[in-house]
Amino acid sequence: MALVPSLSTSLSGMKTAQAQLDIISRNVANVDTEGYTRKVAQQNNMVRAGYSMGVAMGEIGRKVDEGLLKSYLSSNAQTNNYSAKNDYLSKIEVSLGTPQGDNSISANVANLQSAFETFATDITSSASRYNLLNQAQTFTNRLNSISAEIQGLRGDADLKIAADVEKINELLDSLSNLNDEIVKYDILRYEGKADLLDQRDTALRELSGLIDISYFKRENGAIVVQTGNGITLLDSDPHKLSHTALTQASPTITYAGGGINGIYVDGKDITSFIKDGEIKGLIEVRDVILPSLQSQLDELGGTMMNEINKIHNHGTAYPDTPDILTGNRVFIQDGDTYPQGIKIEEGDVRFTIFGADGKQIATATLVGDIGFQQGSVSDMAAKIKAWLNDENGANLPQADVSINEDGRLVINTGDSDCGFSIIDTASSTPGAEQKDVVLSFDAGNNNLYSQQYEGFSSFFGLNNMFVDDSINDIYDSKVVSLNANLGVTEMTIWSFADEYSGFGLGTLTISPNDSIADIADKINKDQVLSQSLRASLVPNGNGYMLRIENLNGYQMEITETQGNDLINRLGMAPSNVEIAQTIAVRNDIATNPGMIVGGAPEFNQSTGKYVMSPAANNIANEMGETFVASHNFKQSGTVAQTQATLASYASTFVGNIASQASNAENSLAYQQELTTSIATKEAKISGVDLDEELGQMIIFQQTYAACAQAFTASKEILDMLLNIV
Repeated sequence: MALVPSLSTSLSGMKTAQAQLDIISRNVANVDTEGYTRKVAQQNNMVRAGYSMGVAMGEIGRKVDEGLLKSYLSSNAQTNNYSAKNDYLSKIEVSLGTPQGDNSISANVANLQSAFETFATDITSSASRYNLLNQAQTFTNRLNSISAEIQGLRGDADLKIAADVEKINELLDSLSNLNDEIVKYDILRYEGKADLLDQRDTALRELSGLIDISYFKRENGAIVVQTGNGITLLDSDPHKLSHTALTQASPTITYAGGGINGIYVDGKDITSFIKDGEIKGLIEVRDVILPSLQSQLDELGGTMMNEINKIHNHGTAYPDTPDILTGNRVFIQDGDTYPQGIKIEEGDVRFTIFGADGKQIATATLVGDIGFQQGSVSDMAAKIKAWLNDENGANLPQADVSINEDGRLVINTGDSDCGFSIIDTASSTPGAEQKDVVLSFDAGNNNLYSQQYEGFSSFFGLNNMFVDDSINDIYDSKVVSLNANLGVTEMTIWSFADEYSGFGLGTLTISPNDSIADIADKINKDQVLSQSLRASLVPNGNGYMLRIENLNGYQMEITETQGNDLINRLGMAPSNVEIAQTIAVRNDIATNPGMIVGGAPEFNQSTGKYVMSPAANNIANEMGETFVASHNFKQSGTVAQTQATLASYASTFVGNIASQASNAENSLAYQQELTTSIATKEAKISGVDLDEELGQMIIFQQTYAACAQAFTASKEILDMLLNIV
């Protein structure tokens, strides 16, 4: 009866060889299929009652190195992180231009400097005025456009985060379904489990490109997926992510300030726990890289605007001397008046009315002649108006001085032939040296003149060359460590006011040893203040800024009614945020460059009167020189606090972006090479090798042929025996 086992053995050998050839054909057919791994199957001997019954196919498995797979997932996450940053840095680098390029923002600053210098040498030339206007508008428009692009890119990054979150959720669903199928196939011993494992690995690879992940296997073959920080994304069920994208980005909208939604899992914000993947790169672009550049643009625009405006306010345009001056500073109203007060500490302010011929019609000093040295802004406006209307003063009955509905000081002579000039002088004496007055400001209407400024016209912003649409609704501190001791040695009280609630908005008590984190926490938890204010800690370079924002966008004042000058020591001041987005040349100057100030009124000793000279260029020279001088720039993102010229500061952050872009590109190239190297090693182990498959195919073809011959021979012998019988 040995022939029967022989037949069984031969037949099983043929079936096994045929099954192995099927596996080989599948391997060859999928040689270029992404994610496919080489399939192999063991052969098991079958023994019954001590007799060999041939061979049987074992479970079809894969040749996979789990360690390499995990290395790939980690490397792939980092590659996509760098890729996202490189993509956005490349775009913004093109917008900024190269540090030495003619199209860079630093070149725009240099061109503006050259225009001011040309204007100073030929003050009466219309061409030089129009050239200056053109370069000034080119510079402001460039700041506006770059700022708009930055915010557009931030919005795009946030939309991409939302899209990635949706993709992650789809992959988690897919992985969950594959887990269930793999467990079922394993229990029921279905064929195709290896293909399901391939699909699961492919999903893991795709998921790792979006967010950093790790995984481990349970005994039943299912996997648990977590973020690199151990936050579970998939166990028995998916733990899906959620993120609501921005509708529109702006410089004031930040994740730290609550304006940008976090990425949530099971109700927990995991944004700060994401360490790699495309989402991490997008978060860094949205919250660090682009806001850093925005703050540098704001710092450049704010410093340039303040320095030029301060000088521009020293003089008066001629022959187009303005008959209407509108201030830029917004005051807070209380009832029908504006009670915030000013006090002239040093010097005096001279007002002069000039005719179209540049000759003096009337002149008076604010302190010496008009009789105002200290009082509310409303009182000051009333006294200036009285002098303008008085027949013994300027004799301009149609003139008006008031605070308009926007809270800004407006001086109107009421006669287009009568221009209004403001200069600061060391004393009330006619012909006294021109020198900035020192004035104190009672911002909180509490008789505490705690804020000091230089320059009357500059303080009110009455003759600015550059303007912006922002108001003081956001205050920022200087950059400090998160939990730094602020040196508060006594109880300190801050008082808040805004144009809606007036001077009763609320107060904040700051205790000794409070940090900026404590201050922010107290504001946000105060039942009164939190209705109108929001405090946040904004990352900036190697530290944080304390940002206090009026939720309604109202003009706001913060004063210290008790304490040891913590406001000044913290550097709490109106923020430059959004200046780059809104800075512009003043409308009437943009329409008529003849209103650009070239010089200041000159005192004629022989006549005892002031006169405007068309050739006066002292103010134009000062404005040109401000581009040569070094200015203090606060820390802004990756650029530390520094002293530099306007052009060199612009070159610094342009170069910084170029350096970041280069580093991102190099890091991406290295990481891509590393990821490719890991993938290549994986392919050598788990990929299909046609030569190897061909060798195996020959072996199993020969095996099949040998088994077939043995089967045929055994059958012929059995047939012969049966015939004999």
